[in-house]
Parts: sequence; C-alpha cells; structure tokens
Amino acid sequence: MNTSSFCGSHLFLSLPDDVLSIISRYLQPIDIYHVSLCCRSLQTLALSEKLWLIQCQILSLLTPHDLLKWRSSLSSYKSLYKFLSTIKPLLGLWVHQNPELGNVVYTMLGFVSLVGCRIIPQELGERGIDDSPLLWAPVFEIIAKSDGSAVFFLHGREKDADFFYPGMLNSVDVNCNVLLLEVNPRKDQKNENKHVLLHNSREICRSESSLSRSQSSLSRSRRVVEAAAMAAVRTGAEMRVPFGRLAFGDRRRLLELVANQVRLKVPESLDCSPLFPRCKEDLGILLDRRLSLIEMYMVREGWFEWVGEFGLYLDGTHLELSKMKKIVDRPGSWNLNLNGEEGEGNNSQNTRRRTVAGYFRDGLNQILGRSNSVNRRREISKNGISSSENKHVPLHEFLRVGDGVGLSLRAVNMKLSTYRAWPNMHDNRFALYKLPLRAPMNGQEYAGLWGGTMGWPPGRPTEDKPGKALFFLLLSYEESEGQRLLIATKILEGTHYVLHPNGSAMFIVNVDEPSSDRFPWDTDGDSLRVEIQHAYSGEGIANGYGFRYPGSKPGSLFVAQNGLLAFVWKETRAVLTLQRLDLQELLKKGERVPPLPPIANFSYLTKSYSNVFAGFSSTTNCLSSSRQYYC
Repeated sequence: MNTSSFCGSHLFLSLPDDVLSIISRYLQPIDIYHVSLCCRSLQTLALSEKLWLIQCQILSLLTPHDLLKWRSSLSSYKSLYKFLSTIKPLLGLWVHQNPELGNVVYTMLGFVSLVGCRIIPQELGERGIDDSPLLWAPVFEIIAKSDGSAVFFLHGREKDADFFYPGMLNSVDVNCNVLLLEVNPRKDQKNENKHVLLHNSREICRSESSLSRSQSSLSRSRRVVEAAAMAAVRTGAEMRVPFGRLAFGDRRRLLELVANQVRLKVPESLDCSPLFPRCKEDLGILLDRRLSLIEMYMVREGWFEWVGEFGLYLDGTHLELSKMKKIVDRPGSWNLNLNGEEGEGNNSQNTRRRTVAGYFRDGLNQILGRSNSVNRRREISKNGISSSENKHVPLHEFLRVGDGVGLSLRAVNMKLSTYRAWPNMHDNRFALYKLPLRAPMNGQEYAGLWGGTMGWPPGRPTEDKPGKALFFLLLSYEESEGQRLLIATKILEGTHYVLHPNGSAMFIVNVDEPSSDRFPWDTDGDSLRVEIQHAYSGEGIANGYGFRYPGSKPGSLFVAQNGLLAFVWKETRAVLTLQRLDLQELLKKGERVPPLPPIANFSYLTKSYSNVFAGFSSTTNCLSSSRQYYC
C-alpha cells in the first residue's frame, strides 16, 4: 500500500487505543491543544473523552469511582479536567494570624466542588482525637458548572440566619500562597466587547502606520495580530486598578456593603444538607444541592441579578459605577454621583424599592464621600502625608472602570517571608495564607500535620481537667548552623484564652542529637507497654519574656512504636503527645457549627486573644477555660 497518500495524522490515528492512551500520559494539556490545531482529524481526537479522562487521572485527585460520579454531573471529561486543574492549587491548609487562638481553614473536595472548612478551637472529650467529633464551620464553596467553570459562594451568618454570598473565582495561580477576598468592578460584557473592539481597531491603525521599515517584511496578518495583542495589554493595564490599592477602610466598607446586597438566604431545604459526601446516601442530596446553588447563582433573586456571573443589577437596572454621572432611579429614590454629589429624587411612592436599591446607593455614597474628603485633606496638607497613604487610590477611580461590582476570590503567589514555617502576614488584608504540608520522606519522617494534647495517657481526661485542649502543630525541618532541626509550629490551640501566639514553636529538637533521657512512663492508657524507638534532645516552649517572646526549657522528643510523638519537659515532666491527623476523614465525622458574619468568616482581622467562636451554644461545653497546661 502506498503510504504517501496518508498524512502523519492518519498514521497517528491508526494506532490502537491502548497505544494512544500510553502516549497521551506523556502529554500536557497544552500539547493536546497544539495537536488540535494540526487538522480536523486530530482536533476530534483532542476532544475525545478517553484522552481527557487520562488527564483527570494524572491529577490524582479522585478515585476512578469518584471520577465517574463527578463526570455524570458535567458535560465532558474535558470540563471535569478544567475544574479540577483550577481548584487543585487551592487544596490544603490556610491560616491567618487572627484570632490568636487560630484561624485555620482546610480546603477539601466536596461533590463536584471545593469546600473550605474552618477548624474551631476546641477541647476533646473522653474518646480522644480519632473518636471525638471535630467541630468545624463552612467558610466558602467553589462549585463546578456543567462546562467546568467555577461558581463561588462565601458563607456567613447574620441575625441568626445563614446566608450565601455569591461571587466570582477571579484567578488562580498554580503556585498560589495567598487567598484574597476582594470586590472587583466588572464591565457589562456586551459593552465591554464593543469598547475593546473599537479601541483595538484604533490602536491597530495607529500601530500599522508607525511600524518601522525593518518590519515591513512581516505579513500584514501577523502585524495586525501583534498590534491587537499590544493594544489589549495596554488597555487592560490602563483600566485595571487593584483592589489592594484602596485604603483599608474603603476596602472593608466596600466588602461589607457588597456582601450585604448580594446575600441569598439559605433555603430550608439546604439548611442541614451536607457539604461533602460522608456516605453513599449523601450523593443524591449533594447532587440536588449543587443544582439548587447553581440555579440560585444564575437566576435573578430579589432586586438584583448576577449577569455574566458578576455584574450587579438593582431593580433590573445596571448600577453603572463606571460613568461619573447621576443615575436616575425609580420614583422614591435619589440620585448618586460618583464624585460624591447627591440629588433629590421624586417624592417617595415606593418605600420597599428605596429600601433595597437606595440603601446600596446610600452606603456607597457614604464610602465615596469619606474617601473623597480624605483625599481632599491630603491635597490641602501635603506635608503630613505618609508614603503609605500616598499610594492609596481614591475609591471613585477604582469603581469607574466597571459597570457593576461583586465579590471575588483571587489566589495569587506573593513573595512572603517566614519564621519557623509561619508566614509573616499583613494586618490589613482580607486574606488567608497557605501552609506547605510536606509529605514524609527519607530523613524527614515526621514532617506534616499533627494533633496533640497535654498530659499522659494521651488524650485522656483527668479528674481536675475533664477536657483536653486540642493542638494542631505543623512539623517541619530546617537547617541552622549545620544542624537539622525539627520544629513544631502551633497553628491551633483549643483553649479559652491563648498564652502564646499563632506561629509559636512548641518545641524544637536537633534530630542529629540523640537524647539519653528516659521516658517517664512505662505503659499507655490501655496498660500496654510503651516502647521508645528514638529520642532527640531539644527545647520546649515555656513562660518567659512575654506573649510574643516566650522562653524555653530543655526537654526531649520521644518516638513510640505506635507512631505517637511525645515531647517531655525535663524539669516538670509535662508532656505534649502528638499523633498524625487525617483532616479530611475527621471533618467527615465532625460536627458542623454556624459560621461568623461573612467578611469576618473569611479572615478575622480583629485582634483577639480569646475564643471568638465560644458564643455558639453547640460549642459552649467544648470550649471551657484551661489555661495552665504546660510549664
């Protein structure tokens, strides 16, 4: 047979399916897109279900059984890959400095979704970590639509009622380490497309006329494409004002104002529904819940509507934040000028409409007025302006680039400094910071997340202390002056009033220096003999130089045969016992409690040394005071 009549694509397509499957495992998604550009036959191959199933398997996020379940809710395996690849960088452990008792959020897979769960500071009962229900509260959800795009919901509680706060998953960096809650302006898609096309066409003409003779050899089509790309970049750079450039007060008030307007009350049918599968019976409930949430997100609710998954509409009229002019509302409301001017409307004929639409304008006007007055004061008295204040952008400049506003979640990579595995955080950002969870490996066998309690036997209450405070510790390795150190960083503390801040090192041991100390106990809580396999010398935290600078006292870390770790302070024989945690399984068996109000629920920026979660009736018995637990 003459093979000259066949192109390379025909030979490629003639390969058996098993061979194609093996080849596809060495391809990146970008390679598949490049293949689809070759010819129509390869384009069909690049859209095949089998090819994208393999890409989903390579991500290693779902079991084969779960892949089938998730695929049944989406249009294709390509859509499934799109969603999984988007949320994969968000999985893991996120923290914030405040409150000092712990702001720990663990993100895990739900059902065709990602769920962020806050771990509540708590004490354990008689059954220990494995058998005690772990208290948690929902923070946010990211749900996949049929095409694999993401829907974002913030959780919150106001006036004894739970609410959803819909928003947009703005962008996710594959190496993200900071998760930001923001308000973003957004143009109406139709108007934006017309504006960009007009702007770009003008830029193309200008670029065409200014091209140098050295570029004359380039084809006209290529020059047009390059000019369009350059114009688009310039347009985006000129129009975009980062949310972080606003003053902190403007950011806080704008977040609260928008959240108050976009909130959706949780229906009774979804009030007690699970967020992730705990058993087979939950799958049907989760399927109905997902469809209900997507419908709530897309369908107009009350006086506002999410159009293009972002723009905010009031009473069917887009709230035009980009145009610096008065917006005439229905009778009974007043006009808003984004320069801070107010105009009187007609006499009130509809109180309800003014209550819904007017309050948003009223609140926004107050923010703008406060922001503009601050800026005017800065212009009048330039000598007193600090460098940080001078960098702030007026609120009206931030808002004028869009026709609407809405909540957004953005995952970015920032250059952060750390101290003993704890990131140094900004005090005025509504953000969560990712903690790197290192998998155990040769030479770093104890790396990872551990849970612990004070006292021996581990996790068992005593007559004077009916409950044991639950600690979450991140164990990591660090080299210092030629020594390999194992550092146990505290990220959660289940007491009523904290003694040491988040990020404190509960103990530091030198893994290259064996300890000659003897473990003080011979048996555990089940009267079984304790066999110590390794012991290392180190120092444990102690009351010393104050809250931020605690002291330390010598001690030893013991490794038992059952995988337990125990750090014992040498002088007092106080002991902190640790065991590895599987947070996903603990949350599935845990107990859900109500969240905080929405913005504070994401990141609690108010400094607090007591337990801000102790007000919940369901957690009162688990959050009693227990201050004296170590030397």
